[in-house]
Amino acid sequence: MKKFIIKDQQGRLDKVVSELDSSISRSRAKNLIDDGKITVNGQVKKPKYQTQESDEIIVTDVAPAVISLEPEKIPLDIVYEDDDVLVVNKPQGMVVHPSAGHPNHTLVNALLYHSPLSTINGEYRPGIVHRIDKDTSGLLMVAKNDAAHQALSEQLKAKKNLRKYVALVHGRINEDSGIVNAPLGRSPKDRKKQAVIPDGRPAVTHFEVLERFQDYTFIACRLETGRTHQIRVHMKYIGHPLVGDPLYGPRKTIAGNGQFLHAQELGFEHPKTHELMIFSAPLPKIFEQTLNHLRINNHPRP
Repeated sequence: MKKFIIKDQQGRLDKVVSELDSSISRSRAKNLIDDGKITVNGQVKKPKYQTQESDEIIVTDVAPAVISLEPEKIPLDIVYEDDDVLVVNKPQGMVVHPSAGHPNHTLVNALLYHSPLSTINGEYRPGIVHRIDKDTSGLLMVAKNDAAHQALSEQLKAKKNLRKYVALVHGRINEDSGIVNAPLGRSPKDRKKQAVIPDGRPAVTHFEVLERFQDYTFIACRLETGRTHQIRVHMKYIGHPLVGDPLYGPRKTIAGNGQFLHAQELGFEHPKTHELMIFSAPLPKIFEQTLNHLRINNHPRP
């Protein structure tokens, strides 16, 4: 049994439960509510019930979701591969590794079908050295054995990797470049979000303007650290949230497949040969089409 007291997490009951407990997806919360296993102040409510401050929510009989990690024959856009490492261009909409909310059809399921993977990062994250969000596209390095995984992880910790992203943000950035140095941690108001908080973990993002439009700016970002949602939160923090971002952006935005954020360049030292390797991936079609539309209709600026 789990008990929660509502403070400021007000909204639909199924949505609030999934925010209060990240192990319970919204669809699973709805099923639990329908089965009478979630009560509010001792009463069974509908999933659409609007929670109020001081509501007592009790969740009973919550067995952990079972994840069966199975190889799946899913097409992969492999940019490079050898016996030790693999570089893949992940499409928007694909989750990197399985979780309670996404038990299958992930990048890991596809990778397991393709090749052996390292075992260092736990049962459900084989081969995954670093990850990007579901709706972020672009390059990821994958370790095919434990020795390669250890070497690549050490490079990440030592900040020796190149991780360059491109993004489309709201508003016109007047500076040609800048640095956002602001600590990040879980938002005290919403468990699904990250936020700039005083006692957060150090986070540094370098950005450079590539192209300006009347209402938007196309930028490149280089990560000095790799915190969850780092670019998305940092750009919102300076008043330029990512276009299409469903979590941190405004409601009025350009339609797409989530945030316009693409991991365009990836560089690392090969774990065995020590050769410096740098890879790049073209923009997704919808990203390129959106930029071309802005160039024609949104009055490019110098």
